[in-house]
Amino acid sequence: MEQKLPNAQTVLILGIISVVGTCCCSGLIGIICGLIGLSKYKNDKLIYDANPTQYSDFGNLNTGRILCIIGLVLGCIQLVYFVFMLATVGWAGYMEQINQITRMGRQ
Repeated sequence: MEQKLPNAQTVLILGIISVVGTCCCSGLIGIICGLIGLSKYKNDKLIYDANPTQYSDFGNLNTGRILCIIGLVLGCIQLVYFVFMLATVGWAGYMEQINQITRMGRQ
């Protein structure tokens, strides 16, 4: 009888949050959720490899892993960009750019 992997759905949800969180909030959310998701993936992958015929939702686990990797990469890129902006223009310059983008969006 096939059963579900214990963390497959959790990994998938963390992967989705990692990608969406990076795009909407900050890179830190993507990095944290991506790392947690990859850790849970590793545990479930070991369980799956021990007896692959017993589990039915490896596809969800693998999709979650891919989303976690994408979210982790996007989060790292966003974090590096943020550090670069702070190093080049400083906090005041960064906030001025955010304000300009906000004003352009209102027009």
